[in-house]
Amino acid sequence: MDLLIIAVLGTLAIAAASQLSDRIGVAPALILLAGGTAVGFLPFIPAIELDPQVVLEGILPPLLFSTAVSISTINFRRELAPVAVLAILLVPLSAAVIGAVLTLLIPGLSLAWAIAMGAILSPTDAVAISIARRLGVSQRIITVLEGEGLLNDATALVVLSSAVSAATSGGVSVGGVLGGFALAVLVALGVGWLVGEASLRVRSHITDPTVDTVVSFTVPFLAALPAEHMHGSGLVAAVVAGLITGHRGPRMLPPAHRVASRTNWHTVELTLEGLIFLVMGLEFFGVVEKVGASALGIVRAIAVAVVAGALTVVIRALVVAPMLKLLSHRTARWAIHWQENEEAIHQFQNRCSAIVRGESEMPPVPWDRRPFAQVQRKLRQATNHESIARRARSLSSRVRRRGADLDYFAAEPLGRREGAVIVWAGMRGAITLAAAQTLPVTTPHYSFLLLVAMLVAAGSLTIQGLTLPALVCVARPAMAGPADEEEKAAVISLLVNAARDVASIDTHGASQQAAPTVLTGAADPDASDTHTATSAPGLDKVSQTAPDPENNESLGPTTEQHGLVRRQGKDVIVSPAAVAKAWADPTWRHDELAPMRERALDMIRAQREALLDAGDEGLYSADSLEHALNRLDYQEIMLTSDPH
Repeated sequence: MDLLIIAVLGTLAIAAASQLSDRIGVAPALILLAGGTAVGFLPFIPAIELDPQVVLEGILPPLLFSTAVSISTINFRRELAPVAVLAILLVPLSAAVIGAVLTLLIPGLSLAWAIAMGAILSPTDAVAISIARRLGVSQRIITVLEGEGLLNDATALVVLSSAVSAATSGGVSVGGVLGGFALAVLVALGVGWLVGEASLRVRSHITDPTVDTVVSFTVPFLAALPAEHMHGSGLVAAVVAGLITGHRGPRMLPPAHRVASRTNWHTVELTLEGLIFLVMGLEFFGVVEKVGASALGIVRAIAVAVVAGALTVVIRALVVAPMLKLLSHRTARWAIHWQENEEAIHQFQNRCSAIVRGESEMPPVPWDRRPFAQVQRKLRQATNHESIARRARSLSSRVRRRGADLDYFAAEPLGRREGAVIVWAGMRGAITLAAAQTLPVTTPHYSFLLLVAMLVAAGSLTIQGLTLPALVCVARPAMAGPADEEEKAAVISLLVNAARDVASIDTHGASQQAAPTVLTGAADPDASDTHTATSAPGLDKVSQTAPDPENNESLGPTTEQHGLVRRQGKDVIVSPAAVAKAWADPTWRHDELAPMRERALDMIRAQREALLDAGDEGLYSADSLEHALNRLDYQEIMLTSDPH
């Protein structure tokens, strides 16, 4: 009963902190950390200890999985270089430097144990992402921080495990550490990919969104647990499964499943994040009590924590500054290369289009000769036009993706201002606390090291978290903004063309007795349906031609009166928003609405495929595509709901 009361009170505290954070402008994690610490020091509250395996195996996999599902995979691919530097290079470098300094500050601490402590203090926490996103910084900064948070945990845990092994047995070498890291990552990549693909195939056959959500809750554990048993990184496996789910889910899962899963996962994410910081605050008193009774004392722990915390920021700055300079040089070099080959690229794209139409042979790739030689050999082996056209489309898509990447880098460059935010947003938190508690109890000065880790995490979250808004105001980095009108018009044009393609297919497949079906386009995704006052909220205005009611395929005498259709010349324009509204109205006949409903669904699904293809090539910003996809999802949910 006591445990149940604590759970209820903790859940209410998490909800209250989340609600309060919007009013006072402080992250919920900081409120829970402060509140948990205050409660933990009350005399009638016993010392609380949380098994670190609960955090590492029960809390972190779903948290990382949820973040990976929501991240833009095209942006993650673009930022893979800075993410790799921060997640793979920075962590062991920080562990080594911090470890060397700790050997000088803590008597009797060997280098191996000190490096283990450095590894504990190296990974960043995801709370910085929520703070930075709330401040409105550019999407590039958010993507770099998200990618780093997804991958640096595995690096830190591998370094920690190797350092502990070296401290206890003395039999660990640099080659062994690198080999162990490579094995952990490769196993995690394989298991995560397999679980992600298999889970999507299973979930695509589930008809109930609630059941699908329940199954999705098991995916991070299905990836993490086998990977751990195979000596891989369970956290990286959960991340890979999340990336696969986020990238492939829109093509394989119904909209109702994805909307329900996304809402429920946000609830889980909120609860688990809050639980970590609340328990962290509650544990603080017990650790302080133990260190106070030890020989080193609390004052030394505070001094060591200040030095270690400062080192994490300094080392991060020393790595981020040259990294951004190299990225800037790389982008400039790519841009020059693209400009030099601009005419050849344009001709290449035209030739690829001609190949798809069967009017030309395969052109050379403007800049990439060796891969092209392999393509040429495969093309000579091809025996049909479909195979050659497929390869031409693939190469053309690759060129468009390269151009879109350059536009992305040019639109949101990472300079010194953005670098300052990336450095200061590298806060320590839940991973540091959980990793510290995995140290063997026989570790020299165990309680002292645990208190140092907690002080670094708490100080980092408090100082950097509270001052990050001020830094953003002073540094003035690139900020996220609404999509420009040019991109908005391009997305609308994409939707219109997708609708026309469906119309072409329907026209060619129509029987001679039926009037042709022509999709005339789509309206602004932000616009409401202006055809009728019965338009459903949240649905876009989309136009589609239905068969003329005079040609033996009448859609009912009242459809035009109620705004479901309107005449435009010889065409009859159908409003999916009004059709969706009528679909739930018991006064309408199901068979009367079915033809219009099917036409609207065909158009919506074609538009979704077009948006996803554009997303794979990186032609538009992730926010614009997500907004348009969400609109289409809600349209389809209404049109596929049970009638009446």
